[in-house]
Order: sequence, then C-alpha cells, then structure tokens
Amino acid sequence: MRKPNKAAPAHGGDGQLRIIAGQWRSRQFNFPMAAGLRPTPNRVRETLFNWLAPYVEGAKVLDLFAGSGALFLEALSRGAGSALALDLNPAAIASLRSHLQTLKCDNGQLQQVDALLYLQGPAAAPYDLVFLDPPFGQELLLPACTLLEQNDWLAADAWVYTESEQPPSSLGMPGNWRLHREQKAGQVYYALWQRNAAL
Repeated sequence: MRKPNKAAPAHGGDGQLRIIAGQWRSRQFNFPMAAGLRPTPNRVRETLFNWLAPYVEGAKVLDLFAGSGALFLEALSRGAGSALALDLNPAAIASLRSHLQTLKCDNGQLQQVDALLYLQGPAAAPYDLVFLDPPFGQELLLPACTLLEQNDWLAADAWVYTESEQPPSSLGMPGNWRLHREQKAGQVYYALWQRNAAL
C-alpha cells in the first residue's frame, strides 16, 4: 500500500477549523495539533452533515475522539440539543473549552478521559448521534463500537459516523448496524451507519 505523501503533524503548532453552517456559520478557531490528529476536511464534513440534516436538530451527540472539535462544534452550531466531547489530550480539551466560552454555548460538555474506559461505564442516557474518528493504527474503532452497542449508549435508531483506514464493509461492525452512506477521500474511508435495535 502506498503511504500518504504528507506525514502526520508533530506535537505542537496550531491548526484552524471553520464552522460551515448553522448559528456560528463561518466562525474560525485555532486548535492545537498533535501526532495522529486528522481533522475531518471541510468538504467531507459538509457531506456528512448533508447526510445528517434531518437528524441533528435536538439530537443528543457524543464525540468520542474529539481532536480539533470540528464535528462537535458543527453539530452544536446546527442545533444539536446537547453534545459531549471526549479527548485524552488536555490541550485539545482546554482549546474546546475556550471555544465554547467564546460562543457562549452552554449545551456542550467536555471530558478529558480515555474513550474506551468511559464507554465501559453505564450510559446516563442513550445518544442519537455518535462521531467516531479515532487515531489510526491503535485498534480503537471496533472496540469503541462494540462498547457503544453492549453498554446501551445508543438510541434505538442512532446514527454513527466512522473514519477508518479500511473499507467500511471489512470493519466487522455490530450486526444490527446498517451501512447508510460511505465515501473515500485520500487514504481515509468515511461512513455513516444506522442502528436497528430490532435486529
């Protein structure tokens, strides 16, 4: 397999994200870069939220590997009822906390925590929409999906967005998740799944 032309950014330095639509449309924010961080490109983010357009308003959202926070902030901008973002990087959480304060947003929550450990605990309430964009090469995606399903983190017809190195059909997702849409950009596969609680 051909390696990507660009190496992952080293720790340090700032990236920039732009909110595409909603109440904070066109607002721009810096975020701290870290090794393995791959902010979802604007074009892919726009496509994803076009797919999700009927489902974001009022949704309860969980972003398990928040990184830049682009998906988390976009969902809140577009009317999500509440959103929780998790990340192990203290700089990422501090940056997102500053953004929420700037935006005077009180329905976004942040936790600096290991996502897999967090999912091993009980879910306070099921989530309607989950973003799963973990660092590659660490075997995090499938364990996170399994814990979401096993520990009742998902609403009956929840939507789950994933980014992966492998084609979505080869990931071995829970059997009651239906692949709704998929796209490939460069080396990354983007997919949207819908849970079916009846299966």
